[in-house]
Amino acid sequence: MRRANRSSLLTDLFHGGLQSRQQLAASTALSQASVSNLIGEMIEEGLVEEAGLVGSDGGRPRVLLRVRPSFRYVVGADVGETRVLVELYDLHMSRLAAVTLEHDDQPEQVAGRVLTGLREVIGQAGVAPADVLGFGVGVPGVVDRDGVVDSQSTGWDSVPLREMLRAGTEVPIFVENGAKTHGQAEMWFGAGRGARHAVIVMIGTGVGAAVVMDGRSYYRGANSNAGEWGHTTLIYDGDECRCGARGCLEAYIGAERIGRRLAAATGEAYGETLVHRCLELEAMPEPVRRVFEQTAGYLGAGLADLINLFSPERIVLGGDTGSVFGARFLPEIREAAARHALRRPYAQTSITLCELGTDAVAMGAATLPIAQLLAEGGLPGTTEPVLAFTPRQRRPARR
Repeated sequence: MRRANRSSLLTDLFHGGLQSRQQLAASTALSQASVSNLIGEMIEEGLVEEAGLVGSDGGRPRVLLRVRPSFRYVVGADVGETRVLVELYDLHMSRLAAVTLEHDDQPEQVAGRVLTGLREVIGQAGVAPADVLGFGVGVPGVVDRDGVVDSQSTGWDSVPLREMLRAGTEVPIFVENGAKTHGQAEMWFGAGRGARHAVIVMIGTGVGAAVVMDGRSYYRGANSNAGEWGHTTLIYDGDECRCGARGCLEAYIGAERIGRRLAAATGEAYGETLVHRCLELEAMPEPVRRVFEQTAGYLGAGLADLINLFSPERIVLGGDTGSVFGARFLPEIREAAARHALRRPYAQTSITLCELGTDAVAMGAATLPIAQLLAEGGLPGTTEPVLAFTPRQRRPARR
């Protein structure tokens, strides 16, 4: 019971910002005495601190409290297909250090780059490794509860990534699918805030989705494999996907496939920047517009499947390519979704753009140890990822 009460108070302070003891008692339904005792403990531990005064109606000013930013630090990594982004944050989610490293997508090299990134951001920020609460790593593919990664698209077959990383550091390691960590960042700090039933969509070279149920957790399925939306079938026996199947949604809306259709339509050589360069054109040539409008149709049909299956109140469109493409073609995407979805669930769903930048996966990964801290009431926990949401949420302070 004590741990649960501490957890409730910490969660309110983290997501709700500065609050008085009286406000915490009201929001957690704990007695004033319990709040005072537990807050006193956490102040002695250095986990919570007093941070100013606020006036009250005719009485003495009330002391405001907050989670102490420098109590511990967290690190998050976004493992892309050619590079790793590693970022270090304090407990107010202010980014203190960041580094990007290239890799060749081989598991051993990726693990080495991730650990190098961890050491570099710790050094940049000037913090002690012992003060790092945990290191969350977001990766493509299916991640089981033991941190083993399978990704047919990139050729990773039962890679024990968590164990590989544990061998190189004493910092607790958390490994999770990158679409889910992206989703957690948007649910805590971005466009998903306040939603109870949501789908956070991530479109880059790969395509994924995180389905949030009842504002509390992700739908993971029986073996943590759920959410591979990019590998649902859009066209029977259609174009070959990187995973080896044919007709997958990813084969039509993944960044590489959009780029190759643009190259064929324009006669330009394909390159990784082609999609973004074409999206930045103020006046699009007709062949370019046709490719993008076709892509909006494919994406809208895929979103309609999510609407018909899960009836979310909100779909958030993000990812390196999804956020930029959505910003230019959101009306066309919505119109295509309306054509393919059932009318009533579509009318009850909003389709919107993500609010966080390209580091959303890394930021979400960094919240994995924070979620554990909140769930455990500040007490030592396990290194199994905790992805959970609360109704009271705030934006992180960014530097």
